[in-house]
Amino acid sequence: MAGILGSSLLLLNRLLFTPELSTSQSRSDALGILLSALLILTGLLWQQMQPIAPKTMPLEGIPGFDWQPGLTETVKLELAWASHTLLTTTAARTVLVWFAGQTLLQRGLLARAGELPAIEPKSVLQRVLQTGRPVYLVDLKLFPARAEFDGILPTGSQAVLCQPIGTQGCLILGSDTPRSFTQRDQAWIAAIANKLEVLLSESGGESAPGS
Repeated sequence: MAGILGSSLLLLNRLLFTPELSTSQSRSDALGILLSALLILTGLLWQQMQPIAPKTMPLEGIPGFDWQPGLTETVKLELAWASHTLLTTTAARTVLVWFAGQTLLQRGLLARAGELPAIEPKSVLQRVLQTGRPVYLVDLKLFPARAEFDGILPTGSQAVLCQPIGTQGCLILGSDTPRSFTQRDQAWIAAIANKLEVLLSESGGESAPGS
């Protein structure tokens, strides 16, 4: 804006007030035009360098909260706390806890409410379990492995983060926005996964009395 304004004022001054140019006036005009051009170029470059904010997409999901029957009250309490925390403090819209071959909990916007998905580890989850490192698919539509999450995450999910829970399980978090999980989110998710690992390993899959 400043560059365009400067150029316009120089042109107006040249046409209305200085019909005959002196040598010094010519040098001043040339310098003014150069500065205006630099300001315009800087503005264009700055605009191109600004990252485009990712677009949030509506999810075709059903709000729900389901967990595996027979969990102890202690495990239920911790899973409820962890899932609520993840849904309210990170970009997650769907949270699943999978451990020792079972889906223990799903919460948020769900692909199918009232029915825990039977998760079979394929390329992504196998990699998480083998390496002990998270896998973050920042823009789900760009990855062929997205098919692994069909029926697990609601249709329209834009990103998924799989955080290991030790060597036996995984936190699966879906989002409605690409590139949505910040480094701060990921650090917080890892801390919660570590807490769940201790809890679930100690519980050993114990059921509640009478279940």
